[in-house]
Amino acid sequence: MNFPRREIVERIKKEYPEGTRVKLLHMDDPYRTEMVAGLKGTVSSVDDTGTIHVHWDNGCCLGVVYGEDSCRKIKED
Repeated sequence: MNFPRREIVERIKKEYPEGTRVKLLHMDDPYRTEMVAGLKGTVSSVDDTGTIHVHWDNGCCLGVVYGEDSCRKIKED
């Protein structure tokens, strides 16, 4: 596995601080069928590999892996 450059990790950390709400776009994990596109959650942290760790609204705590999975920031009322 290739880890992202330090500059990319720092950008991700800045863009997804703790408390940011996100929506899952894609997760490449055949064993986690409950992780469907559109699922929402709250960022708990971003680690040094660029993984965005999320507390998902369905009760899962699972990371969005840089280069494998994808999510986007959302605004909620």
